[in-house]
Amino acid sequence: MSEIKFVEGGISVDVRGQISHVNDLDMSEIKRFYVIHQKDTSIIRAWHAHQEEKKWFYVVKGSFTAAFVKVDNWENPSPNLQPEIFQLNAQNSKILLIPEGYANGFKANEPNSILLVFSNKILTEAVKDSWRYDKEMWVDWHRYAL
Repeated sequence: MSEIKFVEGGISVDVRGQISHVNDLDMSEIKRFYVIHQKDTSIIRAWHAHQEEKKWFYVVKGSFTAAFVKVDNWENPSPNLQPEIFQLNAQNSKILLIPEGYANGFKANEPNSILLVFSNKILTEAVKDSWRYDKEMWVDWHRYAL
């Protein structure tokens, strides 16, 4: 069973506008965040992995195809690993939690999509736990072209 999980949120709308929230998110582990502005749907951000870093992903605008692979061998991972693939969008206010030990990859499905990323490691720790693999390794990203 996957260790990947969603933290469900909601969207409240009234005459004043809209509030998107994830009230059940426990942010006690979070040490930093960054925002990815993906202007182009042809760009693939894959594969970036961490042995000790957890990440939380929240779509602020647009939508993304997100894929995750539990790494079996950090120096030479199997090309036959099966990714878990999710469609994430701003219309569903929820956060996707990826535990340590996974490689992640993203592709925007709409121009100008925005992804908010939280991490449980400060940057100086994260750069020491950064593994990169070929973007074509586990997913045929072209099948997710819109």
